[in-house]
Amino acid sequence: MAKAMARHILVKTEAEAAALKKRIAAGEAFDVLARKFSTCPSVKRGGDLGEVRPGQMVGVIDQVIFKKPLREVHGPVKSKFGYHLVQVFYRD
Repeated sequence: MAKAMARHILVKTEAEAAALKKRIAAGEAFDVLARKFSTCPSVKRGGDLGEVRPGQMVGVIDQVIFKKPLREVHGPVKSKFGYHLVQVFYRD
């Protein structure tokens, strides 16, 4: 069965997610920003979701984790929870 290791930042607005994505692109650390701004329980782990399998996350996030290029910061991705930035380290 497929699995992947990913991390994300969850915020309330698309504008906030876009601003954080710019800060990451400018060199700020994803995990530091996740700890400071994310509203997900993964905040304590710097946004680390650990190893996930298809179907564990909401559909739109599953699509990013299992279909998009590795190591890039994807998003903002809208879900019922808010707006996500997602980065995938590996999948198999």
